[in-house]
Amino acid sequence: MNKAGACGGAPGGGSLLPGKTAERRFPEVLTDILVVVDLFVALALVVLVLLHSGRGGGLSDMFGASTGSAAAGSTVAERNLDRITVVFVLVFAFVTVALSLRWS
Repeated sequence: MNKAGACGGAPGGGSLLPGKTAERRFPEVLTDILVVVDLFVALALVVLVLLHSGRGGGLSDMFGASTGSAAAGSTVAERNLDRITVVFVLVFAFVTVALSLRWS
């Protein structure tokens, strides 16, 4: 038996894989976190894009704005939705590039 125990686990009784050290496991955990963030942001982007207005209405019609105000220009809600969507697109692009660099 070695210092780590009969199973070859972590010295503190942790559940590291045999032959894996904490230094070698951290990059794998970081990749897993990036994948989860990428999936969450992708699903949020689908919802945000569906909330945008097409040729008619969209978000402003959903919340009861009149056609006159929708034709006059963007509402505050639509401008904020645009800003939030741009932020999510930038986060999605950054995380996707980071994942592609980690997996290459």
